[in-house]
Amino acid sequence: MDPLVKCTILLIILGLVGNAFSINDYDHCENVVKKWATTSIKNERNEDKHTLKDLLFFLHVPRTGGRTYFHCFLTKLYLSSLECPRSYDKLRFDPSKEKCRLLVTHDDYSITSKLPRDRTSVVTILRNPIDRVFSTYEFSVEVAARFLVHPNLTYAKLMTGRLRFKSIGVSTLEIWPWKYLVPWMRDDLFARRDARKARGTNDVTSNDPYNMQDVAMPLLNYINDPIAHEIVHNGATFQIAGLTNNSYLPESHEVRHCVDKYHNLGDYVLQVAKKRLDNMLYVGLTENHRESATMFANVVGQQVISQLANSKAIAYLNHCASERSSSFSDSELDQNTNSDEKGNETKSSSDDNDVKQESMTVGKLMDTYEVCISSLRKTQTRRRIASLKRIPPANFTKEARLQVPKMVLQQIQSLNKLDIELYEYAKGIFVKQHKQAAESLFDTETLGSIFVYSGGIKLWDACLWTMPFVLLFILLFVNAKRTLKVKI
Repeated sequence: MDPLVKCTILLIILGLVGNAFSINDYDHCENVVKKWATTSIKNERNEDKHTLKDLLFFLHVPRTGGRTYFHCFLTKLYLSSLECPRSYDKLRFDPSKEKCRLLVTHDDYSITSKLPRDRTSVVTILRNPIDRVFSTYEFSVEVAARFLVHPNLTYAKLMTGRLRFKSIGVSTLEIWPWKYLVPWMRDDLFARRDARKARGTNDVTSNDPYNMQDVAMPLLNYINDPIAHEIVHNGATFQIAGLTNNSYLPESHEVRHCVDKYHNLGDYVLQVAKKRLDNMLYVGLTENHRESATMFANVVGQQVISQLANSKAIAYLNHCASERSSSFSDSELDQNTNSDEKGNETKSSSDDNDVKQESMTVGKLMDTYEVCISSLRKTQTRRRIASLKRIPPANFTKEARLQVPKMVLQQIQSLNKLDIELYEYAKGIFVKQHKQAAESLFDTETLGSIFVYSGGIKLWDACLWTMPFVLLFILLFVNAKRTLKVKI
């Protein structure tokens, strides 16, 4: 037989065998993903999702504003003695204990398998996926830039190890996803700095902060890297589905691998994530900041206040001025660059004694929130400027984002289709929540807390003040009309 014919037949046979293996692999993946999805949905409880349970789990999706909610809402509601110890490598506490009432971490939904499911309420915040990818890139660069104070990468790693050993808190490098993203970016920054030194120049040829080849990894390289595919893209969907590389589920890696290989299987993951959003006590949106914060105070805050007021664990709730300060030191934020990055293994027994002899209300909670968020934003801005000064001319702004090529934006959209669909679904939930919250609020204090200007002036209070003048005007108008008729 002609060698060419033999070769052709061999290639055909190999193709058929490869195709058979491919079909079998797809069937295997489909079965794995479908089995996981069916089990996950089956385990979801259809209880009263509107009622706060004993344990509140804040599932913090990175770069959604969760730090603000933690510092400016939750630490004002819960005494630190009621917080569950936050751990980032494995669960180091017994969540079934009665005093464990608040858990705030970057852990994905799979951690609920370790929690008392019938006594746990889950809340979360979602953000426009495109903006979240930008923010994740920017934060990776910002935190990594802090290491450039050291002369070289080896020394930076050595000093980091020493600080982590001495610190009783939890550093950024121990927290998902930053324990992967920051070292990756840190090593890249040092490599580019060393390359500039080798060339004998520090000149930067680009003013585009998202494409500074000489200084930092360009955004386009970042989003196309396997690490970003593993952690960043569709990160919110995988986190709510419980399928991150930080998951407690043994099958999570295989399910995630199958979805990455066969994108149509992502519909099963999306179905589970949507179901879990449906069952959450609260779903906020980063873009609807004012409405989300107000709703959180009324939906979650009000129930926490009522729940703890009736609890024997504490006598009074309002400890916002005495237990926690609304300002944050540089050293604190250096160790805790996210909402839940501070270790909490040790608790002060004096916390309960610092509670003010005054009850918390939703109105006071919102007033405290306004002061707190203003201080927090100033501190964040100051730290970001200080970090980016180490990699000039990097300056991440809204205007700079608008200059990013359309091709890059389209690629981010393509890589985050699950997150985009989940975000649209969350917006529908948000509208329903807003309507339900409005229908259930009738007392003047709660209604007043809803109608708030960004400057802190309550429209309800304004109505109460102006009502007498309106009534007086109407009375004068009616009397004037009657007098006019009499004269005629």
